[in-house]
Amino acid sequence: MRVPKAQFEQAPELRGPCAFFLDLDGTLLDIADHPHQVSIDGELVGLLESLGRAAGGALALISGRPIADIDRLLSRPGFCIAGQHGAERRDFSGTMHRHDVSRDALEKARGRLGMLAARHPALVLEDKGVNLALHFRSAPGLLAEMQEAVRGLAGELSGEFEVQLGKMVIELRPAGKDKGAAISEFLLEAPFRGRAPVFVGDDLTDESGFELINRVGGYSVKVGEGESAARWRLPDSAAVRAWLAHTAAHLVEGA
Repeated sequence: MRVPKAQFEQAPELRGPCAFFLDLDGTLLDIADHPHQVSIDGELVGLLESLGRAAGGALALISGRPIADIDRLLSRPGFCIAGQHGAERRDFSGTMHRHDVSRDALEKARGRLGMLAARHPALVLEDKGVNLALHFRSAPGLLAEMQEAVRGLAGELSGEFEVQLGKMVIELRPAGKDKGAAISEFLLEAPFRGRAPVFVGDDLTDESGFELINRVGGYSVKVGEGESAARWRLPDSAAVRAWLAHTAAHLVEGA
């Protein structure tokens, strides 16, 4: 697929062998009102496969979704994935790495957030396993109340969990596990090791990844508007997919 270079004026010009780390919702896909309303088309799966081959297998999805959910959406298990913001990770060999959390703290958090969601029917509580997310897209006026409640709950959980803000969502995630940490773990392993990392994301949850990428001299790409640590920018998911297709074709031609 050939795309005019002018379309990518704000995208980086990649040099040398690269490793690709890609957020999913809002980056490769448009954001839906509810996480379960998202579907993935065969064209995107084909793009990921071709880019992965062109990069020597150095491609990973870095998402807030659980790995099992991403596998279901892709209908093709096997991609390297960091799920739940890095609380679980599948490496190139297929080995799963999972972060242990206190079950008592998790159950307390699950119960309290469940009660909050029950008081406000417009809220959607998404239980990802060890991450718990409250979506308020249908009730943006509840943000202040939710922030107070979730931050207060995090303070009661003995440092086991941290608060993560996102686009119309507030989340409790295991302390110390974020997208930057997940990317750094991949970069220690083949086939990612020794390659310049490229991370594309759209949300506050991706900022830790951008900061890590900047520290190691990689390519950080923000999708959409808003302040960000990212050094490059693309306007939307359609532009991301077009740029990645262009990049994959260029890598094949240069092989």
